[in-house]
Amino acid sequence: MTETADLFMLAGTAGTVFGILLPVLGILSITGEWQHRTALTTFTLEPRRARVLVAKCVSVLVAAVLACLLAVLVAVPTTAVVASVGGRGGDMGGLEAHVLVGWIATTVLLTAEGLALGLLLLNAPAAIVIYLVSPMVGSFAAQLGAGGKAVAQWLDLNSTSDVLMSDDVTAGGLARLAASVAFWIAVPAAVGTLRVLKRDVT
Repeated sequence: MTETADLFMLAGTAGTVFGILLPVLGILSITGEWQHRTALTTFTLEPRRARVLVAKCVSVLVAAVLACLLAVLVAVPTTAVVASVGGRGGDMGGLEAHVLVGWIATTVLLTAEGLALGLLLLNAPAAIVIYLVSPMVGSFAAQLGAGGKAVAQWLDLNSTSDVLMSDDVTAGGLARLAASVAFWIAVPAAVGTLRVLKRDVT
């Protein structure tokens, strides 16, 4: 069997660093002003705090999309070079449209999780630790019997987001994704936004 240089595998490898750094970037973009006590200056220049938050969140999420596209652009010539140098076939069709869109959506969701944790906690170290540890907690919970497995299946965003890249999208898979998005993104972001809008700036 001939081994091939797979485009999706190389794109995923190129985007691994982005997948780690982008959520951290989101956390730091939200918490930086509160950690360094520059929020007073920012909200004096722009008293509409919601506008500041929207600008930060949109810029980070757009950066996530662009990073994924950059990873694909890097992977295309890399696939050809690896295939040529290694004498292997190059699977340039290894990145189907629905897989690409699902992969980008997953990266955006994970970045949004970082933003939500930053909004909720307004503390960069705590938010980063929770973001990095939560997948390990989910994997551990899945080993704790039926109850732990059910919790992981419904609340582990890293696993529930797999449905976005699947050929077989089911209602159950989308329901589990929605539950994990609500738990890790929607609720923390809503609570955190209210906290930022109402918090006294000193």
